[in-house]
Amino acid sequence: MSLTDKAIEQIRELIRSGALPPGSKLPPEPDLAAQLGLSRNLAREAVKALAVARVLEVRRGDGTYVTSLQPSLLLEGLGGAVELLQGDSGALRDLMEVRRLLEPMATALAATRISDEQLAEVKKHLDAMREAREDVELLNAHDAAFHRAVVSATGNESLLTLLEGISGRTLRARIWRGLVDSQAAGRTLAEHEAIFAALSRRDATLSQATALVHVSNTEEWLRAHLEADAEADA
Repeated sequence: MSLTDKAIEQIRELIRSGALPPGSKLPPEPDLAAQLGLSRNLAREAVKALAVARVLEVRRGDGTYVTSLQPSLLLEGLGGAVELLQGDSGALRDLMEVRRLLEPMATALAATRISDEQLAEVKKHLDAMREAREDVELLNAHDAAFHRAVVSATGNESLLTLLEGISGRTLRARIWRGLVDSQAAGRTLAEHEAIFAALSRRDATLSQATALVHVSNTEEWLRAHLEADAEADA
């Protein structure tokens, strides 16, 4: 572990222990360095790194503060990192695999917690998908909103942020599917109808199964076409 990493860990420990709770202001740089037994340069580098990670917020002319430490803030960088992988077919397959591992379980959890109001929100996006079936981009936008509404029903902000970072960034691939596969819209709607029906019954097992079928079908289609493109290039 480098000296900078050790300095970062020392500040993180102050936050974990409650010595620096969310929203609190860090001591001035000289005092912080002295408190932790660091050089001012190391303290400065550690603060910069934690600011990039959204753990700290540097306010010019005011000082440095611990952020709210909310999952949506701390995991915000995930979406940007995923966006950088869009041109990498291997990374895209990996993302679809992660989505397959997480989203069915999230849908099962949603089935046990979803309220009537949340179910109505899911149905609203399903109805919008039906209306937009001839418009690939609009259909997929409502598709993404449908899944977000489902995962939101879990009440788990960390899970929602993770899946937003992953699923939202695979939207381009799903639009591509809709453009090159004339049957994709019909299958997508049928799969979403099945998910909604399972959620309406508050059936966690069936909700997980229908979500798994949906995500797996999308993943399998993507794999097949990426392999076909690779063979054509070869």
